[in-house]
Amino acid sequence: MAKVLIIGGSGAYTLEKERFGKVLQVKRLDTPYGLSNPIYRIKHPNGFEYLFLSRHGEKDYDTTAPFVNYRANIYSAKELKAEIIVSWTGPGSLREEFKPGDFVVPDDVLDFTKQRKGTFFENGGLGFVRQSPLFCPGVRKALLDSLSELRVSYHDGGVYACTEGPRLETRAEIRMLKKLGADLVGMTLAPEVFLARELEICYGALCYVTNYAEGIKESVFKEGILFEGMLREEEKKKVDRAVSLFPEIVLRVSEKLNRYKRNCPCPKLMERYRRKGKIGENWKEWLFEL
Repeated sequence: MAKVLIIGGSGAYTLEKERFGKVLQVKRLDTPYGLSNPIYRIKHPNGFEYLFLSRHGEKDYDTTAPFVNYRANIYSAKELKAEIIVSWTGPGSLREEFKPGDFVVPDDVLDFTKQRKGTFFENGGLGFVRQSPLFCPGVRKALLDSLSELRVSYHDGGVYACTEGPRLETRAEIRMLKKLGADLVGMTLAPEVFLARELEICYGALCYVTNYAEGIKESVFKEGILFEGMLREEEKKKVDRAVSLFPEIVLRVSEKLNRYKRNCPCPKLMERYRRKGKIGENWKEWLFEL
């Protein structure tokens, strides 16, 4: 049984799956919310198995953030008995010290998405649960320890503002987000983290900074390239190197989390409803048979 699911974000489709271990199986699950992304069952070099999913596509960035089927993917994680999710994502930076190519382990989210299905609990009066700590402390520690061991440039903590997309943000929106306390801006962590918490799955995120957000540093428009000139060539090399490190990061963090005992709040987020007798141990009944 695989305990850990890795959700690969931007750049995952450029990496050969064999760099993450031996691929044993790949399949898409048919869920009540539609098909999941392809999920790979991978054998770690140290013998245990874990799962891997590329959020945006298999060969290229084919599915933009607002159109990812987050509910199908998280439902599938639970169906496959994953207890822990590690997600990576490539946001822009609202702080000059968060440089392109740096890693950040965020500790909170501002959710500005508008049209996404943000809950499993459309019936039954469930889901009124606390959101602090938002990211599992055990997963965050495993990520921070792994980055420290690799001696890469990283930052402990940051607020991730999640926008709807697929367009990038305006200068005025970035000024607003900065005033509200955002350090990073991306499009994928919401509702993914909230859905995982509803199903009592530990969830942690690792960001790699892809660019400075609009207006943080001046840039000239350049047609036909990624971000239309917001990412300088020397910065792109650092970003590409960060992406190339993900297989090594994944191997380290999945090994740590395969041993994790889950002595965190995550497995008991729905405990109040259990004690009231509103839910039992069959998690599927929480969603459909109330």
